[in-house]
Amino acid sequence: MKKVLILCTGNSCRSIIAEALINAKCEGISADSSGVKASGKVNPNAKKLLEEKGIWKDKYHSKTLDTVINNEYDLVVTVCDHANETCPMFPKPVKKMHIGFEDPDGKGFEAFEKTYKEIESILLQKVKEELGV
Repeated sequence: MKKVLILCTGNSCRSIIAEALINAKCEGISADSSGVKASGKVNPNAKKLLEEKGIWKDKYHSKTLDTVINNEYDLVVTVCDHANETCPMFPKPVKKMHIGFEDPDGKGFEAFEKTYKEIESILLQKVKEELGV
């Protein structure tokens, strides 16, 4: 089983959506997510969307980097520009990849659906290719 960390700034929207999508749709890959400056909460629209898609799990929550830093990962994926800039702080030798997505936070539900579709169509394939799965 390959392990992926999805890294964002707030860990409330994009990284949670990516974590849920990878865990639901990528066989042989397990994902966690974390925030450089975690907000401490999952955006309600992100949770609602994942529930509607049938892939929400209660274990998904906003967490800081220190809660996952001791885990072993095969790949770290940043999904926002701020996390990409601060990602070199990730203290372990692990492959890193950046795929930026617009932050839907503060926007309508349609923005979350758009982000979900973009993550599903772009990120999942790139993660599979990078890990050879």
